[in-house]
Amino acid sequence: MQAMSARTSREWNSSVYHRLSGPQVSWGKKVLSRLKLRGDEVVLDAGCGTGRLTAELVEALPHGRVVGLDRSQNMLRSAREHLAQFGSRVSLVSCDLPQVPFIHAFDGIVSTAAFHWVLDHDQLFLNLREALIPRGWLEAQCGGGPNVVRLRQRADELAATSSFAPFFASFREPWLFQFAEGAAETLRRAGFVEVETSIEPAPTVLDGSEQYSEFVRIIILHRHLENLPTEELRTQFVARLTEQAEEDDPPFSLDYWRLNLRGRAPR
Repeated sequence: MQAMSARTSREWNSSVYHRLSGPQVSWGKKVLSRLKLRGDEVVLDAGCGTGRLTAELVEALPHGRVVGLDRSQNMLRSAREHLAQFGSRVSLVSCDLPQVPFIHAFDGIVSTAAFHWVLDHDQLFLNLREALIPRGWLEAQCGGGPNVVRLRQRADELAATSSFAPFFASFREPWLFQFAEGAAETLRRAGFVEVETSIEPAPTVLDGSEQYSEFVRIIILHRHLENLPTEELRTQFVARLTEQAEEDDPPFSLDYWRLNLRGRAPR
């Protein structure tokens, strides 16, 4: 079981993620709308996923260039297909976010729906700040505060039942959801200036039990499900959570919260 987790912990079902990630894309478009671009910048998309938002960023930089970075080979394969039309204006790099291998390389860094998957935010933001040129900017958003707390509590309770507890004995949540104040302190410790952070609700209602089940399985709880050794157990786990979600008001809703992050590298 441990070997399977080590092998799969980087990977996603990228084709299904690309199809289901409408909520993430809608949030990301709001982040991109906040950018004030000249059009010739070199920008890092930190956690580019399948490239849906990367494409919009490239289009906003007619004389610039984008580097998309992700740890998942599946995501990068999908991104290469999605971004092929842009040729040399976009390049893709496989890397963990806390080990970004660039120094003073970017005018700006954009990230959406990625930073909460990194547990060491001090190392993350230190590396990102070093990747920026002097006065380079960071504009990002990730999960924060009480993000999907109802689902997380239900998953914890279910994982503690006799059917599933043996498989979750050493499991810890794979996310870090900071609140605005803590995130601002982390950015300042990393050397960012002109720091602004805020948190906002982003409630999301999915279209019935089938979409909810697939969304939870592929996008939210895939790290949880890697601990279960059979497809039957994984199906049972998601089915129970879906049954509970059907009783919510409104049914099949997710209590998403987004943490907005902004800062600059010093001169």
